Amino acid sequence: MKRGTMFYKIFIPILVLGIGLSISFGIYIYFSTVRSVTDSIAASKQTYMMQMRNNLEQKIRNIEYAFNTYSTTSSFSDVVKNPITERDFIAYRDVNTQLNYIATMGLDGAQYSLISLEQNWKIANGRLTHLTDVQQQQLYKQYIQGQEQGLFWIKTDTGIRFVNTLPVFSTRKQAIALSDISSQTLNRTLHTEDDAPVFILNRQGDLMYDTGGNETIFANTQVQQLPGMIGADQSTGMLTLNPADRSRVQLIYAKSTYNNWMYVTILDPKEIAGALQTTRYGLIAIELVLIALISVVAYGIALYFTKPIQRIRHSLPTTGQMQSGNEIDWILSSINHILTEKQSLETLIQAEQPQLETQLVLNLFRNRIKADELGGQLERIGYTGLDGKTYVVMLVQLDNIGKRSIADRDVLMLAINKIAEELIPAQQRLLPIILNDDTQATILTFAHENEQEMRRELLSYAKLMVRSVRDYLKLSISVGISRSYDSLLGSKEACEMSKQALHQRLNLGKESIIFYEDISNVVSGPVLLHYPTEWEARLFDAIRLGDEEQVSATLYPLMAEFMKKSRNTMDLEVMLVRLVNNLIQLEQLLGLEVLLTSGNQALYHRLLSIRNPEEIERILVEQVIFPMVRSMKEKTNEQFRCLSETIADIVRREYDRELSLEMIGDRLHYNPNYLSSIFKKEYGTTFSDYLMSYRLDMAKKWLIETDQTIKEIAERLQYHNPQNFIRSFRKKEQVTPGTYRKMRQLT
Repeated sequence: MKRGTMFYKIFIPILVLGIGLSISFGIYIYFSTVRSVTDSIAASKQTYMMQMRNNLEQKIRNIEYAFNTYSTTSSFSDVVKNPITERDFIAYRDVNTQLNYIATMGLDGAQYSLISLEQNWKIANGRLTHLTDVQQQQLYKQYIQGQEQGLFWIKTDTGIRFVNTLPVFSTRKQAIALSDISSQTLNRTLHTEDDAPVFILNRQGDLMYDTGGNETIFANTQVQQLPGMIGADQSTGMLTLNPADRSRVQLIYAKSTYNNWMYVTILDPKEIAGALQTTRYGLIAIELVLIALISVVAYGIALYFTKPIQRIRHSLPTTGQMQSGNEIDWILSSINHILTEKQSLETLIQAEQPQLETQLVLNLFRNRIKADELGGQLERIGYTGLDGKTYVVMLVQLDNIGKRSIADRDVLMLAINKIAEELIPAQQRLLPIILNDDTQATILTFAHENEQEMRRELLSYAKLMVRSVRDYLKLSISVGISRSYDSLLGSKEACEMSKQALHQRLNLGKESIIFYEDISNVVSGPVLLHYPTEWEARLFDAIRLGDEEQVSATLYPLMAEFMKKSRNTMDLEVMLVRLVNNLIQLEQLLGLEVLLTSGNQALYHRLLSIRNPEEIERILVEQVIFPMVRSMKEKTNEQFRCLSETIADIVRREYDRELSLEMIGDRLHYNPNYLSSIFKKEYGTTFSDYLMSYRLDMAKKWLIETDQTIKEIAERLQYHNPQNFIRSFRKKEQVTPGTYRKMRQLT
């Protein structure tokens, strides 16, 4: 399928950006891994170097301690001060024994010698030799003269020599103890698992030992500065050298606090490369997978965002050939064409707007508009800025039509409506309409004016209407004006107020201008519109159920509505009479005898003669309502059980048919809400939950005993969608029907 330019404009940048981010992420991960592996190998080598250092130092300390201890004994003093010949077997044996003992404490393979400067003899490797004066002087110059310390190490051709001039704590040296540690012995002691080269440098940076013959690595002046580079406080760490004649070298060192020697090994790049080989292959594989995924995602995103464009392109009418694949320009051109057509349609709709406005006002008077729809309908026909306004309904009725025929009434009403439209400014009203054959209606709007100013302005408009109709049409009219109200949804009630006002023209005569406010104290019509039928229905349902708590919860709000809506005593009396009449009808329907007893025959007169609202409420509660509740409770307990069992029996017999509480109510001639209440009271669950539970029980039985498919079971149990059946079954049993069947078959 051919893709447009927008597809590639989205796909290519996302692909490039994604691949760039993926590669950058891979590089970052690789170098992070390199650092981690390097640190890990370095830490391992550093630990091994410390172990070798500690092991070698322990042996050296043992040698030093043994010689120092031996030099403080009396036998040492006696031996070094006396000559030893081949005949002095005991003295020779003691010295040789001591050297053998020291050998057991030191390194295997090391050679230990004791030289007496006093008597010029030397015992080494079990042999006694005598020194010439020249040899004695040479030893003195080499190991004692000019030496600041009595204990030091020197490098020899075969290894390292430990020199200890004795006695330790005396400036006059009598003997020299030598410990020759060969390279082979050091190789065994300092051998590493990976055969990495190990180097030992003294505090001056001189190479004392190396295992791999790689001393060329340290053949530069930078190595001489290693002690200063490491510092006095650093015992372990890693250094990087950059020799001029070779690549960079990373050194792992462990510094001795005993003799300030540095044990150094090399961090081999090949070892790091070997550890990273698997990582490299893995990263390359991951990068390839990521690039493939990014390609798919980029393709999907480009397709997702351009698919609506393609749908728009295919849904738009073909107004011209698309050029150079630029679908956006083509779509904009098509939309401009549609907008042109839309303007033509709006012109047609504008011509029909008066009819739409008329219908809107009629719907307001008939209370056929919901609160969430009102704003949209007003805006659609051009009414804006009505928030915070106050409204008044003004009705105009003909007093007579003079000598004209009845057939002229419609024309006259149209003329009156036109006069109202011309006399009242458009910004202060909605469109005037003809409400019925003899009534014209206008909803006027006012912005935050007080009642006196509003009344003055309304009276001015009404007088102008009466005078204009008299002058132009030679007719008399009367005007009824409602109370002000804050929401257009109250227009129906306001219209009723204006009608009530116009009813008084029989007493006032023609061309009357009547404000409902002036006659509201002598009429009760509008108030009767507010009779709380909803609360009365709840009260009667509670009486039917015999529920005293529910009766209390509904009776007091009902009485509060009575008091709130009663603007005079006549209103309250009318509503009380209506309530008592309805209670008598309910009592007759339920077969009770409370209101019709001899004690309550004068209830009307008692209630109407009482002027205390609390006393009226007490009489209704104690002498009428609660006695009815108690009688109904005794009578209906058995009826509840019978009805509930009947409903349950219908469910058990007709569970596989379409069944609802409304259908059962029609069959049993009961209100569905009433049946729902008693069923829940008797069974502790709702009808719908009981029906669903019973159907699911039957489903479990069929799953075990029959081979019906899940879809067949769902259809038989009146589930129009098998997924709804599966969800209901899983919610109750915690498993799907299929899983339940398998579990029960296994058991």
